Amino acid sequence: MLKTIPIQSGDSFTLKKGQFLKVIDIKGEQVSDLVVFNANDYNEKISAGKSMDFEESILLTTGNFIWSNLGNKLLKIIEDTNGRNDFLLAPCSQETFEIMYGIKEEHPSCFNNLTNALKKFDIPYYDIPTAFNVFMNVQFDQAGKISVLPPTSKAGDYVIFEAQIDLVGALTACSASDSNGGSFKPIQFEIVDTI
Repeated sequence: MLKTIPIQSGDSFTLKKGQFLKVIDIKGEQVSDLVVFNANDYNEKISAGKSMDFEESILLTTGNFIWSNLGNKLLKIIEDTNGRNDFLLAPCSQETFEIMYGIKEEHPSCFNNLTNALKKFDIPYYDIPTAFNVFMNVQFDQAGKISVLPPTSKAGDYVIFEAQIDLVGALTACSASDSNGGSFKPIQFEIVDTI
């Protein structure tokens, strides 16, 4: 079933081994933060460090695996029509908006949206790892200075992941304007048995 995540919010899901998760950028230039956990042991979860290490790249796309903190494959990227994703930056949080945007009042954030979406699985906020930022366009210069540019994804672009084990997870429609080309848009996702 196709589900839509409204702007600046999140949703959770279960994914059986061999099932496919399709994340769709409906309108273009919208990031979606993705986290997954081993459905049978929440201590095992998505790991940016292990994934970039074992895949020998910071730019993961079609054919790459996303690995766990325990060194196991969790997801395989089957198809990526955009080809630009990020695994360096943490989910935006209230601290992000205070430190980087000067916003003191409460602001929707991917961290809070992931936290709320994962409550149904009793996964606490302090266990949320660095997300795989689908469609996020992070660049860096020779000195290592990071910049976040508008996503290169167009309306209808998608990424398909295949579960390597049984998983629970969550997705967002990112709440940081700089990550999304200055505006907020919904994200769609679908879980299917075949593609």
